[in-house]
Amino acid sequence: MSMEIEPPLEVRYYALMKEEVEDKNGRLVVENEEREIVEECEDEVELPVIDLGLLKMGNLEREKCKNEMVEAARNWGFFQIINHGVCEKVLKAMIYEQKKVFNEPFAKKSLSNFLNLVGTYRWGNPVAISPTQISWSEAFHIAVLEVSNLKDHVTLRTTMEGVVKKLGRLAEKISEILGQSLGIKSSYFKERCEKGKSSFRLNRYPPCPFASKVYGLIPHTDSDYLTILYQPQISGLQLLRAGKWFPVKPNPQALLVNIGDLFQVVSNDVFRSLKHRVVASEAVERFSFAYFYCPSDDVLIESWLKPSNYRQFSYKEYRQQIEKDVEKTGNKVGLSRFFLHNMLLPHLGQ
Repeated sequence: MSMEIEPPLEVRYYALMKEEVEDKNGRLVVENEEREIVEECEDEVELPVIDLGLLKMGNLEREKCKNEMVEAARNWGFFQIINHGVCEKVLKAMIYEQKKVFNEPFAKKSLSNFLNLVGTYRWGNPVAISPTQISWSEAFHIAVLEVSNLKDHVTLRTTMEGVVKKLGRLAEKISEILGQSLGIKSSYFKERCEKGKSSFRLNRYPPCPFASKVYGLIPHTDSDYLTILYQPQISGLQLLRAGKWFPVKPNPQALLVNIGDLFQVVSNDVFRSLKHRVVASEAVERFSFAYFYCPSDDVLIESWLKPSNYRQFSYKEYRQQIEKDVEKTGNKVGLSRFFLHNMLLPHLGQ
């Protein structure tokens, strides 16, 4: 692989890594942080699989599908969907197009107006102060409403437009089903997200010489209603449930869905936004893409079920608080900033 396409992750983090792997006499040492990454993992888990094809059948089949989805969202916060209407050819075409973009030289990718969009390219973690805050990855994070502005990348744009349209409809439908189980009207999420801040993220995880010491993507929860992820054959995704990390078994026929922070608030903790991470790989290059279903800045986030565990806040306020926390500490604090009465909740996966 040509080093031209690599972001300079090793250069940026060399000093930080050197402090961790050598003592004052130059001898290799094993830190607790390494054991935390490697030894906490349980056996690989296969998440619940929901067949969306049942929604097109009779009443019994439709109700079965909806009930299974609600139970998966309650018990796991993550689930897989099959017969979702996005054909494998389209998914593979998106991976092919994103590989072409990532294969551009780093000097070109990192230009502020690359793809004619400002601030879309991200790599590493610029505020990392320890190895466990390093994300050994690069990404293009694009607002859904700006995809049409990819004027000079015709096949990338047309492929992305098709995928984003389908994933957006899926996110709307899944949110509607989960919301109706709470008594929420069917148009609730569409009204808040149709012209909102939904985004699309292309991910690349380069091979990492410090794979046992850093993450591909640091542990986090998603700051949205729902996330829909496509990861082909090779997965590094792990989720935290009941205090234990579980590697997720990849299913190339399925899309992966997870509950985000905003849905946890709306459901008043009926559905939980689980912490998850991507581990680094020493030898394997990996790709994935994700759709983040988000509202407009001015949308108020509040619990539908009462009494609420959270105070009311706008989506803009939530994002700004996250930015402040990350800038200050290197980590996202998230929903605990918005608890009412400083209450301590029993966290299913945290």
